[in-house]
Amino acid sequence: MRYPKVIGLLCCLLLVEVCAPAAAAAKRKRPRRAAKNAPVAALTRDGKPNILAKSSIIVDLKSGEELYAKNPDEVRSIASISKLTAVMAVLDANIPLEQATAITDEDARVARGGAKSRLKVGMALTNRDLLHAALMASDNRSIPALGRGAGMSPHQLTAAMNAKAKQLGLKNTHFEDPTGLNPGNVSTAREQVHTLRAALEYPLIAAISRKGQHDLTVVGGKSKGLKIRVFNTDRAARSGSAEVLGGKTGYNDPARYCLVIAAKVNGRHVAMAFLGDEGKLTRFGDFARVAGWVRSQATAQAPAALQKPK
Repeated sequence: MRYPKVIGLLCCLLLVEVCAPAAAAAKRKRPRRAAKNAPVAALTRDGKPNILAKSSIIVDLKSGEELYAKNPDEVRSIASISKLTAVMAVLDANIPLEQATAITDEDARVARGGAKSRLKVGMALTNRDLLHAALMASDNRSIPALGRGAGMSPHQLTAAMNAKAKQLGLKNTHFEDPTGLNPGNVSTAREQVHTLRAALEYPLIAAISRKGQHDLTVVGGKSKGLKIRVFNTDRAARSGSAEVLGGKTGYNDPARYCLVIAAKVNGRHVAMAFLGDEGKLTRFGDFARVAGWVRSQATAQAPAALQKPK
């Protein structure tokens, strides 16, 4: 009568013998967690800002002086930074801001493959709120909806974006779709700083793109009255740690993580573009390093009598 128990015990021991090496191997394959106090990238390298993006440029917005450049004319995918040009195109078309536009199946189709949208098919929002969704939350469904609100199909909006780039004199900027999901939407760091400068001349773009958060209101459809709080994908604007004048983030696999941003640093209006960063937070680290470098330059150039004693 003891044999079944003995056999059961042997089976358990055999199972442990077989599984233990596999479990140990799986444990070895698990990626190590980043150290709690991981090293932070140095502020500068050889006296210049230690920018980790593959392509970058820093420009004084008032004087036009180029403060730093790293592969500034390299043509790269720009992902959702494309939305800056899309929004300029719909504003140029005199889109009625308080008119409501509903999200359609076509908008969902155009946005397919991008980040999940909180704008459900059938929801209607004012075009003003759709601009907030596009510039702050980088919502892909909002862009074709805005195009329709301005009387344009996605194809026509893309054409208007290319016409806008040509109007701005951008020779290396080209758009294949209005959202930035298509890797064929390309530009350079230099030309995207130029784009940002043009975009910030639209008071509405400047005001929206530097907000930390905003509550969208659904004004039509089954969810009428629903409030949807959106947060700026630009962490620098969202945190309030810097005086951001406006900007836009972007990401897709070919483009990697991108950021174009303007800020007031030590009284100086500076525009920056970071294309091709490896890491979601690295682009904001690049921004912080540039801001620190600009401050250090101002301190170094100040007369000795005006510098704070050490």
